[in-house]
Amino acid sequence: MRLSKTCILITFFIFNSSVVLSDYENTNGKPIEKSFQDLLKWATDDIETKIDYIEISNDWESLDFEEDDNYGVWVGHSTFLIKKNGITILTDPVFSDRASPFKNIGPKRLIPPAIPLKQLPEIDFITISHNHYDHLDIRSLKDLYLLNSSTIFLVPAGDKKLLERQKIENVYEYEWWEGYLSDELKITFTPVQHWSKRGLFDRNKSLWGGWYFEFNDFSIFHAGDTGYSEDFKSTRMKLGSPKYAFIPIGAYDPEWFMAESHVNPEDAVQIMLDLGAESSFGMHWATFKLTDEDTLEPRERLDAEVKNKKINSFIAPIPGSIINLD
Repeated sequence: MRLSKTCILITFFIFNSSVVLSDYENTNGKPIEKSFQDLLKWATDDIETKIDYIEISNDWESLDFEEDDNYGVWVGHSTFLIKKNGITILTDPVFSDRASPFKNIGPKRLIPPAIPLKQLPEIDFITISHNHYDHLDIRSLKDLYLLNSSTIFLVPAGDKKLLERQKIENVYEYEWWEGYLSDELKITFTPVQHWSKRGLFDRNKSLWGGWYFEFNDFSIFHAGDTGYSEDFKSTRMKLGSPKYAFIPIGAYDPEWFMAESHVNPEDAVQIMLDLGAESSFGMHWATFKLTDEDTLEPRERLDAEVKNKKINSFIAPIPGSIINLD
């Protein structure tokens, strides 16, 4: 099936056009910028993309959200529902039909959210990795706030105003290595290699990163969206190795265009090794069609690399299935 790139071209043109100086940069000091000619070259290539629709599990329906503990559920893309030691976290919640500033154009969901938004439990913390539309969906955030006005929203520096314009309260923004601290949990915003933009004049005016959750018995890491870098070694040195890591594995093809911003499955395995994580779970694939790889290719390449590296603890979970976080 040929991938039509008209909507992607429009969205990426908004993301990639750059006419102002940046406020933030990656730790290596190198900007991630692609010319319109590069964008046009990618958008007009002749790649044939096979689109498949991955299965969705309803196993999550067996959960008692009040009583059950120590689990994760992949809702889709970079959205995970995590409950640990009685604390419920939702990462990069995107429940809209499109990852786009527009309602009728832009990348459309291939699969629905595994858990409908209104069937979620009460959320204690919502974390946002950066402000791209497939990670910061303001409509979803507003709906979640209306469902539970006590939820705490943690966002990168520069993005607080986006939520406050929608009358969302309890919003805290952080630079890298800053975060939220309570008696039960420490949450730290960590560097990754990426960029930010939502309109024509705000490139890198807000930050991007991952979130590191330190509980009293072990830690969990959510990488957000990233190219491969030394940042994960730095995270391990500063914060220690997480027991569990949620790492992107998709949206990487063509790699000449995407590699600085998006890891491939082999890079994702190296990130797991850099972090020293005991177990990892692949995300950022098969939910929105953002790039040229076949829908199922990220999982296939991940499985092959796991076998090659003789690792048996990095999987691409089924949306809606229950991940044991004991």
